[in-house]
Amino acid sequence: MAANLSFANFSKATELKKRLWFTLGALVVFRLVSFVPLPGIDPVALGTLFEGTKGGVLDFFNMFSGGALERMSLIALGVTPYITASIVVQLMTSLVPSFMALKKEGDTGRKTLNQYTRFGTVFLTIVQGYGIAVGLESWGSADGLSAVIDPGMFFRISTVISLVGGTLFLMWLGEQITSRGIGNGISLIIMAGIVAQLPSGAATMFEQARTGAISGGFVVLVLVLALATIAFICLMERAQRRILIQYPKRQVGSRMSQGESSHLPLKINTAGVIPPIFASSLLLMPLTVAQFAAQGGSGPDWLITVTTALQHGAPLYMALYAIGIAGFAFFYTAIVFNPEETAENLKKYGGFIPGIRPGQRTAEFLDYVLNRITVVGAAYLVLICLLPEFLISSLAVPFYFGGTSLLIVVNVTMDTVAQIQSHLLAHQYEGLIKKSKLRGGRR
Repeated sequence: MAANLSFANFSKATELKKRLWFTLGALVVFRLVSFVPLPGIDPVALGTLFEGTKGGVLDFFNMFSGGALERMSLIALGVTPYITASIVVQLMTSLVPSFMALKKEGDTGRKTLNQYTRFGTVFLTIVQGYGIAVGLESWGSADGLSAVIDPGMFFRISTVISLVGGTLFLMWLGEQITSRGIGNGISLIIMAGIVAQLPSGAATMFEQARTGAISGGFVVLVLVLALATIAFICLMERAQRRILIQYPKRQVGSRMSQGESSHLPLKINTAGVIPPIFASSLLLMPLTVAQFAAQGGSGPDWLITVTTALQHGAPLYMALYAIGIAGFAFFYTAIVFNPEETAENLKKYGGFIPGIRPGQRTAEFLDYVLNRITVVGAAYLVLICLLPEFLISSLAVPFYFGGTSLLIVVNVTMDTVAQIQSHLLAHQYEGLIKKSKLRGGRR
């Protein structure tokens, strides 16, 4: 993708450099805010309590917030409420007729849906913020260790207000990066949080190699496997099934235009990283509930039995994780891509698939092809997400790579590089237009 990037053109693209510097500055601000703690929190007690919940859903969300949840900073929730609200609104645009009508209204409907997403973000942040405040007050109370200095309603209200302000600030910062920087702002913020935790994991692995806990050859094997995984993700994320679309000859005035042909690209992984996120959240939630119950000194035996079977690397956990990823891959693909709507649009503009009748037959053919490539996409997601689980449980790899985090990092990097390339091409075309105008003026 980056083969056509020229450093000579890059040095001349002044606007692109400004966008890159703005994006970098915004990400630095995000990292600085992640170290601002919530009022009324005891950081020493919080660190002790957080160590007892390793492997639960808290680790999963802590990864997306760049460690802000572990420090209970102002942006402890990260952009998770915004992502959840966006997914809910997107689901409603496919299920609720009024939202479907808004989706078809163009820019006006898109702005209205964005407002609904913001309102949903505020609501979810209030609910989750109050739950965090109550949970912090009761967390570790049975052991005489509390992360809250002064529990009470004032602490709960201040925590909710602080978390709402932090999440809205991140949402605003992401929108500013999207409009004034490079790439998708929300995705870059998530990637920055994930990448920020990679050096500590790598340092732990190299320290164990230095002390002899693991061999140097094993470290090299892990690094080679990580590079191979990244290359495989890049290959699969760019893989497409192109369907030939033919347009008939048309007469425009006195001229007869020739028939044109194009391709309808169907991505192998249409669902993206949503299936692993959903499957991980559903599986890790019972484990975290049991851990909190153990902290409180109570918990039913059946819950402990279930969570033991759902530990990382357990056969039941691996099987349910794979089934969840595959199921959500088909479910979310059916929401994102609508074969009936695509077939209707092709029929409206005169396009057709050779050998397939326009209309319902075209929709059935698209659905047939989409279901089969989704099988490949779901298998790819299952393989990528189960690989780190297998390495951690079977080979005791101390460095977590692969899975959802690596998928997000690679996808966001590819999208950002593509946008940089498009800006460079636009700058190059602008230079050619200016040169042609100057030559025309001289003549």
